[in-house]
Amino acid sequence: MREYQLYINNEWVDAAEKRTFTGINPYNHEPIARFARGGAADVQRAITAARHAFDNGPWPRMPREERAALLKALSDKINENKKLFVELEVMDSGSTIRKAGEDIYLSARNLANFAKLGLAELDRELEGVSKPGFSKNLLLHEPIGVVAAIIPWNFPLKMAVWKLGPALIAGNTIVLKPSEETSVTIMELAKHLREIGFPPGVINIVTGFGPEAGAELVRSPLVDKIAFTGSTLTGQYVMQAAATNLKKVTLECGGKSANIVLDDADWEIAVDGAMYAIFYHAGQCCEAGTRLLLPNVIADRFIEMLVEKTKKIRLGDPMQPTTDMGPLISQKHLDRVLGYIEKGKSEGARLLTGGRRASNEACARGFFVEPTIFDHVDNRSTIAQEEIFGPVLSIIRYDTIDQAVALANDSIYGLAGGVWSKDIEKAMNVAKRLRAGTVWINEWHLLNERAPFGGYKQSGIGREFGIEGLKEYLEAKHVYIDEVGERAKKSWYDVVVPKG
Repeated sequence: MREYQLYINNEWVDAAEKRTFTGINPYNHEPIARFARGGAADVQRAITAARHAFDNGPWPRMPREERAALLKALSDKINENKKLFVELEVMDSGSTIRKAGEDIYLSARNLANFAKLGLAELDRELEGVSKPGFSKNLLLHEPIGVVAAIIPWNFPLKMAVWKLGPALIAGNTIVLKPSEETSVTIMELAKHLREIGFPPGVINIVTGFGPEAGAELVRSPLVDKIAFTGSTLTGQYVMQAAATNLKKVTLECGGKSANIVLDDADWEIAVDGAMYAIFYHAGQCCEAGTRLLLPNVIADRFIEMLVEKTKKIRLGDPMQPTTDMGPLISQKHLDRVLGYIEKGKSEGARLLTGGRRASNEACARGFFVEPTIFDHVDNRSTIAQEEIFGPVLSIIRYDTIDQAVALANDSIYGLAGGVWSKDIEKAMNVAKRLRAGTVWINEWHLLNERAPFGGYKQSGIGREFGIEGLKEYLEAKHVYIDEVGERAKKSWYDVVVPKG
């Protein structure tokens, strides 16, 4: 079993109270790693290191090209150790090996591209602000300071990279708290930070639990910005804590994304796309296509094909390349998802397939839920409005496109959405009406670090990825340079300065 201490100020250290916790493989309940259980004192130590590194260290003042080279070197380390990272990600999170391979590849690519993105020239002279000879005006961008990053358990290494990349290339220092459920791969990556050449205090990683470590992190007056990915409820707490000293926040929170199939959709793509949207990683994705909106004219035939294919999804050992869907992350989460399924039944939705804990031999020890589909779901019901975060699909029928758009937007969330149609112009008209931060047309889940990602409404604040995401880690500064040069011409001074 692997052992990990806290990583603070380029040193591996025990937790102040010497406590530990164990990471469990959700497929077979076997322990895979023991971690230091960081508490308030450890978080304060990490923040102090990050604060000193930002205020007095070389990192914020280092040329962007040098920071970019270090990020690229970190990306290369992921690629060099890809096999190990993939295996650890599977054991830690329950990801299938096919999914984990993609996640590790994307983690390396994301870091490399964040490095390139950070070289974009954002500083410029502001044209049209002043008449010639009066003043020169510059727009400058500077790092915010110490970033507290809190990430979820569903995409462990990728979520860490999403925070590390833009924060670091912008010149900030960071304290990262991974989920207590999935801390292995980021701690494994931390082994390479010092040898690559990151200065002390630039990257600090504290493993532990939310009430003990996360709460201290978001409350600290020494933290300048919080970057959080997780549930909307926790995001609300983070925002309240940030208000104590008006920290900057980016919050990527919950979703209940609507997947709208139009009556002219290509069924071969749309059926498989709907399955990919909801059953990818057992539905444990914030932007999963959890609500499938089908026109009544095609619904019965579409559902028949969808259910037939869903019944063929193979559950089992996520290390096996033939496995299509792995386990949920924990017993607690399994119970939560099964509770929502029972709620769907009691509220009158029609269960078409699944709805139970998987009972075959390959799934006997793991936290597996069968891929589940409900039909005739009321859009105001619990399973249509609340984020389940599991392999549970709600089918909602509609008659007109206006009705479909209204149903899609009838949610507190607005993270993502999708439209399936052979008529791109028609699909585009629907996409423009959806109150969501990302809308796919004839696709789902595909994100790119060059394009912004984030939510409307209670799905979050701010954006990740792209120039918009980079700017979330930068302060904008206006510098005014006087070009008048003569006191006699500065008549506005006379408003307050006595004459004579």
